[in-house]
Amino acid sequence: MNREQTLYKYYKALSERLGPCHWWPGESPFEIALGAILVQNTNWANVEKAIDNLRKNDGLTPHGLRQFSMQELQEMIRPSGFFRMKAMRIANFLDFLDANSAECITDLQETDTYELREKLLAVNGIGPETADSILLYALNKAVFVVDAYTRRIFNRHMLVHEDIDYHELQEYFMDVLDPDVELYNEFHALIVRTAKEWCKKNNPDCENCPLGKFLENRL
Repeated sequence: MNREQTLYKYYKALSERLGPCHWWPGESPFEIALGAILVQNTNWANVEKAIDNLRKNDGLTPHGLRQFSMQELQEMIRPSGFFRMKAMRIANFLDFLDANSAECITDLQETDTYELREKLLAVNGIGPETADSILLYALNKAVFVVDAYTRRIFNRHMLVHEDIDYHELQEYFMDVLDPDVELYNEFHALIVRTAKEWCKKNNPDCENCPLGKFLENRL
């Protein structure tokens, strides 16, 4: 089985078992982009608390965020952890929008994907995973998001090496999968759910995992 066949078989197995994920949570593209910054080094439950604080104070728009002092912003996003650092990263993101004459992230929708990705990566505090999450989930651009969960699952299945870097792992998918936003969205969400439910860092439950049968064939 070649890589393309393997990936589509994995996707089918996960999709049939878990169904649609409808990921990423957020009521607007800007909120999704904000969540991609806040979720760094924490879990989504903590991000939801920070988002809720911002929502209560009309802080889920660029204009709303700009009304806060740095201290006020830090307090509202405190539940997400690393709140001082993340407040600065949000400020950097707002400066990025200003520098590109964008009132909101959606104003950059028509920008070439590669060009916009490079611009996002130039923002202090936005790395590849955050940039790609913004591109895929906020702007519906066909960029496959990978993370530690992706590396864990596909390394355990002996499909990628343990030390594979972000871009090499991303290319593992994007080189053979159709550039389909819905496919990329669902596949990544399914991978995250699988890693959290079965393919845990310690004591993985391979017997009940939707991908367990593929692992057995490789051992």
